[in-house]
Amino acid sequence: MMVRLLRSGKLEIIAMFSVSALLSAGSVYALWEWLVYEGDMPTVEFGLCVILVLLLVSACFGYWTAQTIQRRVDALHIALKQANNGNWAIRMPLSGARSFEAVHVEFNEMAATVEERLKVAQLAGEEQVMREKASNEEAVQEERKRLARDLHDTVSQQLFAIHMSASSLPKLLELNPDRAADVMGQLIEMSTLAQKQMRGFIAQLRPMELEGRSLQQALDRWFPDYCRQNRLQGELDWRLQEPLSEAKDHQLFLIIQEAMANIVKHAHAQHAVLSLSETEHQIMMTLQDDGVGFRPGEVRVGSYGLSTMRERAQKLSGDVILFSKPGGGTRIRVTIPKYTDKRG
Repeated sequence: MMVRLLRSGKLEIIAMFSVSALLSAGSVYALWEWLVYEGDMPTVEFGLCVILVLLLVSACFGYWTAQTIQRRVDALHIALKQANNGNWAIRMPLSGARSFEAVHVEFNEMAATVEERLKVAQLAGEEQVMREKASNEEAVQEERKRLARDLHDTVSQQLFAIHMSASSLPKLLELNPDRAADVMGQLIEMSTLAQKQMRGFIAQLRPMELEGRSLQQALDRWFPDYCRQNRLQGELDWRLQEPLSEAKDHQLFLIIQEAMANIVKHAHAQHAVLSLSETEHQIMMTLQDDGVGFRPGEVRVGSYGLSTMRERAQKLSGDVILFSKPGGGTRIRVTIPKYTDKRG
């Protein structure tokens, strides 16, 4: 029983209030001695002074105790927020917090367990990515279906509209030259749009830009070209210090391609900023545009390729978060934990 009491935080709190009582008693005794030394007898005023001293000492000590406990609660709250943001390497100190020691021990054990599981999951995910990369026939077929669907929804319809307008043009030139001039302007506008869309599809059909390159080298070449072809002002901010694994390079590049395609197709943006940075425990990719935005809660399941991007990030124990509002653009943030493969 005594050992349990010594190990728990109860003893610390008991000690705090015992010291508070001793200080209060000492203050009252000192006041009594001073009055006796001065030759005065205790009066009602003395009683009031005693009560005031007791209240003052107790209030000060209570405030100090509450501040001490609050600091420990705040430290625990910060650690929980760090863990919630993906930093499972956070640990709570065991010294100097006896009243919270058991909580800190439990938190540290939980964080260590989750971190170890995430490490294993990330390594398994990287191995899976490399296996899929070596044998991706199914992915190629799926990409062909997507391109066929996009071609039908965009370029094919544009070409049909151009054909219909061009077919009616000779007759219009005879009957209504002014109307024919308007149709000619529409033809030029539609053909320009179709040409832009075809350039985008051709860019997607080019060989994988990562072959033989790091992610940074691939983005330095691919990102400005893609922005220029789609009339976007692009800004690339690379702040990673250490090289990434081949699997991380591969997944991040595919996520960026998907996100950029969504900007071109849906956002009607003029400017896009791609940023890659890192902390001690995380790799972060952020893509921000100044497009029309939307309400995330109103997005259909599977729209904007969010599910595909999230699946790619989750293979590396990461996550994708999307921020947007109508008229306020869209920001996509990808976070991937940083773990070192210590095998071998």
